Amino acid sequence: MPRILLAEDDDSLRGFLARALERAGYEVVACADGDEAAARLDEAWDLLLTDIVMPGLDGIEVARRAAAKHPGLRIMFITGFAAVALAAGEQAPPGAKVLSKPIHLREIVSEVERMIAA
Repeated sequence: MPRILLAEDDDSLRGFLARALERAGYEVVACADGDEAAARLDEAWDLLLTDIVMPGLDGIEVARRAAAKHPGLRIMFITGFAAVALAAGEQAPPGAKVLSKPIHLREIVSEVERMIAA
């Protein structure tokens, strides 16, 4: 079963995302911030799904650390800030995908499926 490390500081969204991805057949470890996600980077992951703007480490830094530990790790960002999304494209590890909020859960699940299948 593919494993997803999810980092999202919005409690409601984190819960919705985790449940939707679990129903789609993924094992999800949900973290409330970047520091918590970074602490789990020694484990094996198929995908990092992270918000960009969070307390503690931001999603870009979590992604950089994750990519350094796991070359080839698939990385997807979600953000509610258009300017942050544009900047993320320049700062993110190669191949990372950026999705802007609001986004439908089905769309996120579809994007995750595409990334993991690639």
